[in-house]
Amino acid sequence: MKPLAYRMRPQDLTEVVGQSHLVGPGKIIRRMVEAKLLSSMILYGPPGIGKTSIASAIAGSTKYAFRMLNAATDTKKDLQQVALEAKMSGTVILLLDEIHRLDKTKQDFLLPLLESGQIVLIGATTENPYISISPAIRSRCQIFELHPLSATDAQKAIHRALNDEERGLGKYHVQLQRDAEQLLIEKGNGDLRATLNALELAVLSTYAEKGKNKDQKLIITQEIMADSIQVKSQNFDANGDGHYDLVSAFQKSIRGSDTDAALHYLARLIESGDLISICRRLLVIAYEDIGLANPAACQHTALAVWTAQQIGLPEARISLSNAVIELALSPKSNSGISAIDSALDVIRTQKVSSIPNHLKDSHYSGAKKLGHGNNYLYPHDYANDWVAQQYLPSSLIHDSYFRPKGNSKIELALKNQYQRLKQMQENGLDNH
Repeated sequence: MKPLAYRMRPQDLTEVVGQSHLVGPGKIIRRMVEAKLLSSMILYGPPGIGKTSIASAIAGSTKYAFRMLNAATDTKKDLQQVALEAKMSGTVILLLDEIHRLDKTKQDFLLPLLESGQIVLIGATTENPYISISPAIRSRCQIFELHPLSATDAQKAIHRALNDEERGLGKYHVQLQRDAEQLLIEKGNGDLRATLNALELAVLSTYAEKGKNKDQKLIITQEIMADSIQVKSQNFDANGDGHYDLVSAFQKSIRGSDTDAALHYLARLIESGDLISICRRLLVIAYEDIGLANPAACQHTALAVWTAQQIGLPEARISLSNAVIELALSPKSNSGISAIDSALDVIRTQKVSSIPNHLKDSHYSGAKKLGHGNNYLYPHDYANDWVAQQYLPSSLIHDSYFRPKGNSKIELALKNQYQRLKQMQENGLDNH
């Protein structure tokens, strides 16, 4: 039997979970299908969020033949077979997974088929197509970014699978307890393929063990779900509070410079297998709590996170541990986040006057007549590449958002430079 995630693939666009910015009513892919004006496209985003589902749904909505190949493992001969089918029976929708790994020989074979419309290519990739895909392919495709699925999206897909008697698990009469569902969603991290397949494992293994008949409820508890996806269920509860408490304790321990506590909470997060939350939180911590006190630590953390994502668990624990130790022991400063929050507060709560005319764009006909760009002083024409002139809107001319703390030599130097330039600016404007 094929996996649940495969069986529950959408048969038309109305069944696609999430990605409403692309397939919702009036949105671009929905409009393309309804107008019967399909063009080749590249879908990119994390694994398990709907790239294959959208391709399958497009094919189902248009009734075109649908074929799937992998750019890395399938050969030119496989592509030729698809091309022959398209020639014999009309348009074929080809989902080409890992399209960023398409070599030049296969690319050269595909290009004329895309030009003629015999093959509608839907390329799928987790890589940024603007960097990883050749310009020749890219120029012939629309590029659409898919967004990670929300908890609500995952919940909708779970309920659909549990209630569908034909393709899903409806015949097992499953009662999925709330805390078990929350654990499944949390652990899925937006990967719907992994979420549905874990759900099926929990249901089928419980059914086999307890021998329930078709008329009895099959109860899936949090313990059963945790065992099926091999995580520690004590880190989660029915409302998800345990997970967020753990992440909160992790950040506060680093902020408080307690290395051992930070490593303890890192270990608990690693044990739960939640690499995505660890990586995201570490990047936030680096720039929110260390920031300008030690910019190098921020760079080291970004590199550690990248390494962890490339190698995965369990080896990812090594680079993550290095980052946590450095962040915990580093000087701390929140001056960066405080500065932007102060600026945002002004924008949201005060009436802000217009940009000074001399700063406005002057690279178009008629700008001079409007006074845009007139009397702008080009700093590089002056000694030390600096000259006093007004930059803030007039209503905010004396505002000051950056309040450096000087908790390290680096931030102390930034503080001195900021204060010196601020004073020079005020003195210069006063003398104008």
